[in-house]
Formats: sequence, C-alpha cells, structure tokens
Amino acid sequence: MRPVVVTGVQRADAPSIEALAAHGVATVHEAMGRSGLVGAALRPIQDGVRIAGSAVTVLCWPGDNLMIHAAVEQCQEGDVLVVTTTSPCLDGSFGELFATALRYRGVRGLVTTGGVRDVTELREMGFPVWSAAVNAQGTVKATAGSVNVPVTVGGALVCPGDVIVADDDGVLCVPRGGVRAALEAADARVATEAEARAAYRAGELSLDRNRLRGLLDGLGVRYVSAAEYEADDGRG
Repeated sequence: MRPVVVTGVQRADAPSIEALAAHGVATVHEAMGRSGLVGAALRPIQDGVRIAGSAVTVLCWPGDNLMIHAAVEQCQEGDVLVVTTTSPCLDGSFGELFATALRYRGVRGLVTTGGVRDVTELREMGFPVWSAAVNAQGTVKATAGSVNVPVTVGGALVCPGDVIVADDDGVLCVPRGGVRAALEAADARVATEAEARAAYRAGELSLDRNRLRGLLDGLGVRYVSAAEYEADDGRG
C-alpha cells in the first residue's frame, strides 16, 4: 500500500459519541456482543478517566513518528488519535509536545500500540493516554506511512471515523456504521443492570435472578454439608 494521508473523514454525531462515553467500555462491549476490544496490552497511564471520540488513525514504521506529525493536521475537536506500527515497536514515539499540539485542536486522547514518554507531564496536563508501554526511547522522522487508513490495534480493526471508547477497563472500537445500534443496546443494558442492582441491594441472589440453579444442577454440581464433604474426603 502506498503512503497516503486521507482527508475529509466522516465522523459520528457528537451526542452519540458523548452517550457512548457515559456508558463506558465494559457496558458498550457487552452490548455489542462482546466485540470491539483492542485487548489487554494497552493500559491507561492515568486513573479515573473516561473518553470517547472519532478515530484519526496513524500507521507508522517502527522507531519512526513522522506520520504522527502529519496526523496532527487532520485532527479536530472531539477526535482520538490512534497510532500503530507496521511491525511491533514499543519506542516512545509520543510525548508532551505532541499532546500540547493535539490539546489545542481539541483532541481527547491517544491510543497507541507503541510507547509514550513525558508521562509526568502528560498526567499533569490531563492528556489521556492508553499505550502498550512507557518508554523513554526516542524515534526518528524518516519513513513515510499513512494517516486515516484502516489499522489493526490489538484484536480490533479500527477505521478512520470509528468511535473509540476508553477508560480504566481498556479501549473499545465501535464501527461508525454501528454507533446507533451499539448505543441502543447499551441503553437497554444499563436499564437491565439498574433493575438487577436494585434487586441485589434488596438481598436477592444472582443465582436466583439469573436462573442459574438449574444450570448448576445440569452440570452435576451437588450441594453437600461440610461434614459430608469431609467424610467423603472431597472426592464426591
């Protein structure tokens, strides 16, 4: 594939993005049929932050952050920068200066399969980051890559304009064409969870509410007293 910077990417509507952010990663992931997670390799450098925004994707060569510089120009209010490399690389390709430039443009955060540095400064300025590593190793600016093309981030395909949801639980990609369906499913899940929460606060057991006793029985799980268990030496 030839190097390219794609402009004029379509984005989801802002109210839907904000609503997905309010639900968070775990709820939307479950609502989407447990799909869309990038995986456990990317972790936040901060605590207690939840964001959502439109993906501006960046494909770099290992050890080279040239295309992040090119991507800044394509970012706008409400975006999330998503960076990966053509092969695995944990060099610190992103730091406080990039964050300063992106903050000016209204970018909500960074998701990267690589490393970041200037972590103290990033935390102090409140610029959220989800990365695979913290690494002071620097990079060069020498090799062409691409901006706003489909990229693979962990276990998820991320296309430009998809909605990225990120919080303490991880990072999730919601395809732009599926935002409305994901939001409706997440709204329904929140309502169901609210009913369950009220029931548990009143003392109801999840075994009964979710009708799991029959499942346990069908799987051969027996209830025995401690005395019976000890007498049987735990062998059943």
